[in-house]
Amino acid sequence: MRAVVQRVSRAEVIVDGAAVGRIGPGLVALVAIARDDTEGDLEWMARKIVELRIFDDGAGRMNLGIGEVGGRLLVVSQFTLYGDCRKGRRPSYSDSAPPERAEALYHRFVEIVRRRVPDVETGRFQAAMRLELVNEGPITLILDSPARQARADAHD
Repeated sequence: MRAVVQRVSRAEVIVDGAAVGRIGPGLVALVAIARDDTEGDLEWMARKIVELRIFDDGAGRMNLGIGEVGGRLLVVSQFTLYGDCRKGRRPSYSDSAPPERAEALYHRFVEIVRRRVPDVETGRFQAAMRLELVNEGPITLILDSPARQARADAHD
C-alpha cells in the first residue's frame, strides 16, 4: 500500500461539480492499493497516518498527531501512485490492484481509519475527481507499507 500524506489547512474533493468530501485543518491521504496488499498493510498504513507527528506544538515543533490537534482526515483513492514510469512514456499500473479488489480494500481502509479518527471524509472511488487543497508547511510525505516494500525489494 502506498500513500501520499499532506498537512492541509483545508481540502475539498469535487465530483460532477459538487463537493463530496470537505475538511478544514488536518490531513489529506491519497492512497493506492497494490495487487498483493493484505489486511496487515491496511492496518499499518492507518496507524502510521493517524500517528504521524507532523502538527506544530506550542514551541512550533512538529510534535503532535492529528488527534491531538483535533484535525480532520480526507482519504482519496489514487491508483496512479503505482504508476511505473521507468519504461516508455505511458505509465504502467500493473502493480495496482484490480478495481474490484482495490475498491473493497479502500473501503476497508476507510473503516479502519474511522476507528482511530472519528472525522473522516472521502472522495468517490473511480470517479473523475478534482482535489483542491491548501498544503500547510508545505508538508508532504510518501509512505509505503513495510510488507509492500519488502515484497518490492524481493522482486528487484
